[in-house]
Amino acid sequence: MKTLRKLQQYVVIPVILSFVVVTFPFGAAQAGMVSTERAVERSYQAGATADRERVLGLLRRAEVQQEMRGLGVDPDEAYARAAALSDAEIAQVAGRMDALPAGEGIVGPIVGAAVLVFIVLLVTDLMCWTRVFPFTKCVAR
Repeated sequence: MKTLRKLQQYVVIPVILSFVVVTFPFGAAQAGMVSTERAVERSYQAGATADRERVLGLLRRAEVQQEMRGLGVDPDEAYARAAALSDAEIAQVAGRMDALPAGEGIVGPIVGAAVLVFIVLLVTDLMCWTRVFPFTKCVAR
């Protein structure tokens, strides 16, 4: 009998409570038709908000503000003007940001070519086809 009461105390009561919590009605869900125009409008608003945050986030960066000061532009005024742009203008600015090259230069391709040549010469040394590097040992011998 004591075993049955302990079982009831530790297993049955928590299971019943969990069933009550799970089946408790929290509220009815509301469903309805959404027109295409409304869905497109929401999508456009979400895109405009994301573009606006991207542009304003760029204007908040310290290096951008420093460059603007160097060019004689007040960063606070530029930020205020960018915040006042319409959604279409913000989309145009964000599109231009995507089209601009970022980090292009001559150093990257030169370093990449040098690494590629080093790897090719290293592999040919290891395969005993060349003898360029004195620190390699021929694998075929």
